[in-house]
Amino acid sequence: MSMRPLLSAAAGAALLLLAAPAVTAHAAPSESVTVGPVGRLAADGTVTLSGTYRCVGATGPVFVSSSVGQSTDGVRFGIGGTRAVCDGAEHSWQNTGKAVPDDLEPGTAHVEATLIELRPDAGLPMPHIHAAQQQDVTLTRV
Repeated sequence: MSMRPLLSAAAGAALLLLAAPAVTAHAAPSESVTVGPVGRLAADGTVTLSGTYRCVGATGPVFVSSSVGQSTDGVRFGIGGTRAVCDGAEHSWQNTGKAVPDDLEPGTAHVEATLIELRPDAGLPMPHIHAAQQQDVTLTRV
């Protein structure tokens, strides 16, 4: 089975969460997501972000989603989604996505990473946040 439908569903769920009112994620002590201090920005607008995650107790597919922005109005670009394994161990994640050329530039950017599970609820996959992290990173040109 192709991963594309699952990644599309995760990206859609993440976009819904980003558009929804702010929700505070209360991660269990054994769950976390981190963002690396440096992101890579290619000349064509492709951004690569990375970090680590740890989660447990998932019943549905889990993804690490990420977004990045530099504007003061809060506009962010979704940058990929990585399938997560919730076995209690720490794992690395890396997401790559393309922002519109010239919308991002080298320098400080705000990144949000979310560890999100799509739990089945009455036949529909509903988002459940395991952990979230927001922080500033440095985008460097590659």
